[in-house]
Amino acid sequence: MNEHLFENALELLKELISIPSFSKEEHETAGAISRFLAVRSIEHSWVGNNIYALNRHFDPSKPTLLLNSHHDTVKPNKSYTLDPFSPMVKDGKLYGLGSNDAGGALVSLIACFIHFYEKEGMSYNIVLAATAEEEISGPNGIEYTLKYIPQPDCAIVGEPTLLNMAIAERGLMVLDCTAKGRSGHAARNEGDNSILKAVKDINWFSSYQFPKVSDLLGPVKMTVTVIETENKAHNVVPDACRYVTDIRVNECYNFEEVLDTIREHVSSEIVPRGFRMRSSLIPENHPLVMAGKKAGRTVYGSPTTSDKALIPCPALKLGPGDSARSHTADEYIYIEEIRQGIDLYIQITDDLVNPK
Repeated sequence: MNEHLFENALELLKELISIPSFSKEEHETAGAISRFLAVRSIEHSWVGNNIYALNRHFDPSKPTLLLNSHHDTVKPNKSYTLDPFSPMVKDGKLYGLGSNDAGGALVSLIACFIHFYEKEGMSYNIVLAATAEEEISGPNGIEYTLKYIPQPDCAIVGEPTLLNMAIAERGLMVLDCTAKGRSGHAARNEGDNSILKAVKDINWFSSYQFPKVSDLLGPVKMTVTVIETENKAHNVVPDACRYVTDIRVNECYNFEEVLDTIREHVSSEIVPRGFRMRSSLIPENHPLVMAGKKAGRTVYGSPTTSDKALIPCPALKLGPGDSARSHTADEYIYIEEIRQGIDLYIQITDDLVNPK
């Protein structure tokens, strides 16, 4: 049974690779997933560029497990030597854009869902959600889909984790910062240089350390990633210097606490882009995590963010592939990783929905 699921999953992944599906442009891959489910007589729905399905014998009185991964991709970088949209198998690897992030996890979760779709007497319902806009943390992906599906009680989020369990995930807060000065002529020593004010604040961002350090996620990390002035003339002291700060927050702090500390220490105007991508944690004694440990998988804290941050229930990030391969040229996933991913997803799900 699992071998048949694997072969079908592999063919679906090849089809998905062959279809460009950049964030906000996932309509055709949504169609491919819809067709894949339809020919297997699996009832499903299509909202936006998202596909979701409920197990055949869904019972509203039971708790619900959500199986979620995304089918959007980043754009291929310029270092590709292979056609990113031509799936190619070589030396046990499947090459192609989105193969590792997160196509392997997505098709493995779909295979897991199919395995349980017709089963009766389970203690949990199972909902599948193949969603859009994960790569840009957009509002029309998992957040939009959650409005249409039954409220999940727990979730498995498919991402490349080398089949180990990311139980914690850093939150992401992006700040638009503006250092204000006064313009003047550079030759006459006029004005108040906003760049120098920005540099002082940037030095603080690069050196300050929040005292609470997470055992799983380490310290809060702040990185200035963009800097610019509107003035492009060499002889004008700029009156405003704008920069962007990427902040990865551990579970020891909420965004508001971090923001208050920053505003106490810098003179720049600070405007957060939003508080959606908060840090998350699923307890180590949660049944999903316990099932994964039973299967020999280890736990860790993930430095990257995913749709796990947007799902309002305990969520385990887990999947075939390696995060280090994501967004790289000539992206690939080992075919054997997909086989192992299907087997592991089925084993963990079975332990949850059919407790011994």
